[in-house]
Amino acid sequence: MNVSELKNKFSLDGVLDITEAHSGFPFIKINNQNASAVISLYGGQVLSYAPRKADDLLFLSDKAFYQTGKAIKGGIPICWPWFGADPEGKGRPAHGFARNNLWELESTEQTASGETKVVISLLSNDVSKKLFPFEFKLSLTIVIGKELELELTTSNMDEKPFNITQALHTYFAVEDISGVAVLGLGGSSYLDKAKSNTGEENRTQKGDVIFDGEVDRIYLDAPCNLQIQQKDSVKLTGIKSTNNKTVVVWNPWKELCEQSADLKAGDYTRFVCVETANAADDVIEVIPGERFSLRVIYSIN
Repeated sequence: MNVSELKNKFSLDGVLDITEAHSGFPFIKINNQNASAVISLYGGQVLSYAPRKADDLLFLSDKAFYQTGKAIKGGIPICWPWFGADPEGKGRPAHGFARNNLWELESTEQTASGETKVVISLLSNDVSKKLFPFEFKLSLTIVIGKELELELTTSNMDEKPFNITQALHTYFAVEDISGVAVLGLGGSSYLDKAKSNTGEENRTQKGDVIFDGEVDRIYLDAPCNLQIQQKDSVKLTGIKSTNNKTVVVWNPWKELCEQSADLKAGDYTRFVCVETANAADDVIEVIPGERFSLRVIYSIN
């Protein structure tokens, strides 16, 4: 469907509109009694979420690419059907292909409690089968209310089982990364990808996660409740997840940020990624006719 057809079928008066944005990508814009949000159908990606009387929860780069074949830097990119580098070493794109494709809008709904529910999906096709040779349906249910709820569901529509790893690669906006702490991971073991070539890859977190250099870690057997704390702020960002054993924490720091064409030089100070994930050894097998859902709720307390 083109943008006009999407508007006619899915708009909700006074609450949800669909516009043609950068490079013709369809954007879903929501403004309800609880919050505002922007969702890009390209990448199936929430780009903005702001509860009433609060700043945007998410960071979105001013230099983000809005171009077919490239990922949008910021918001909540979908890493699927693998997280990180191609697990089979075949040169397929890092973090899979869900974030680099146009999704379909399935439904929109305004709930009795004032939340706005959007369901989008990505279906297997001849192009996807060259990268991932299976029939599948990937659905993302997004609920915009006082909290932001996401549920990513993988359905196996093939005759063979397949394995996935995945992540909701969320960029949380922060005032200054040097004053940020991620709470709840103390005592968890992690793979330190930033030091994977130094013999120090396997480590244990002592206390809260703080940032004074590049951080690229996969936390194993992570708890389902985490918080992000910012210095001098009484507010905490809550992260409550379901069906994941791993959490990824990432900030590129100064040097990698300056090397990124879709980030400004100082942008690393303005975000932290805390990603609900099935990564590393948390590999999910989805058998024919079955489905698997990864779920997270973000709140500002």
